Amino acid sequence: MSQAKVDQYKKEKANRKVTMAKEKRQKMIIKICSGAVLLVLVAWVGISTVDFIYESRPQDTVYVETTEIDNYLESLYEEETTEK
Repeated sequence: MSQAKVDQYKKEKANRKVTMAKEKRQKMIIKICSGAVLLVLVAWVGISTVDFIYESRPQDTVYVETTEIDNYLESLYEEETTEK
């Protein structure tokens, strides 16, 4: 081996702990970020699916005749204003 290669190897060996820790940290960050992105995508697909299912259900329409209630409330209001 040439002296340059030996010096390069010694330098790499001296910094091996720092380099390995840095690589390990980068791998962990990549795993966490990709897991978060995957979680967001799965949640988005799930929510979209649930919304689609609820929107595709047939809607029941209920009609209520409220004239009697309106008349009753109107008569109560009239009684209240005449008593004062």
